[in-house]
Amino acid sequence: MRHLLVVCALAACARARAPGPGLGGRVLDLTHPFNDKTLYWPTSPSGFVLTKLSRGPTPAGFFYAANSFAAPEHGGTHLDAPIHFAEGKASADAVPLARLIGPAVVVDISARAASDPDALATPADLEAFERQHGAIAPGTIVLIRTGWAARWPDRKRYFGDDKPGDATHLHFPGLSADAARVLVARQIAAVGIDTASIDHGPSTEFLAHRVLLGADIPAFENLAALDALPPRGATVIALPMKIEGGSGGPLRIVVVVP
Repeated sequence: MRHLLVVCALAACARARAPGPGLGGRVLDLTHPFNDKTLYWPTSPSGFVLTKLSRGPTPAGFFYAANSFAAPEHGGTHLDAPIHFAEGKASADAVPLARLIGPAVVVDISARAASDPDALATPADLEAFERQHGAIAPGTIVLIRTGWAARWPDRKRYFGDDKPGDATHLHFPGLSADAARVLVARQIAAVGIDTASIDHGPSTEFLAHRVLLGADIPAFENLAALDALPPRGATVIALPMKIEGGSGGPLRIVVVVP
């Protein structure tokens, strides 16, 4: 709650001045842009489509621009609401703000992932992080850095395969089910990762999703720029589109780094 109050106070400052020192540090964007190159799950029926409705001078003489857009919920930088894998849990509009705004830690497995595209963050990685940087406290937003954001938006390099409509030969890092259980026990607020899924590419049972979302813990996927964050000390502000009844949706996620 203390972190939420601090962020609310900082937001009031931001209305009066540009982001930067008024927020207590640098503001970094962890969001990939949405465009015709945005990556969606191989079985998604479509990608991101922006349609121009108007762009140019009006009869009254002033410029006016407007577009429509269409996209599946799960693609690009996005939210997995708990209901995505857990019946009866929170939908996108019902995820509490306390799970979307809070202190961040970054658990880095990028060195291992560089040589093993199917690498998993394990309980041992979490324990090693805590030995070096301190305990992962309740209410923390845990970000898993794999280094995969550098491959965006190259579909074959990012997914490990680029066969249209086929999700059976994917290779990218993720979070193990045992590590997910540890994070549930730590009572974290949310988890994020710089890959297409919190479960690694070869997964067919999606256990990390089922464990975390089953505990009403949302996930943020396809994050960018985690390499710019310290292991701890940053504050996450993750604001998804508030889709009533949604299983997820596009996400704008930023961090304030002291």
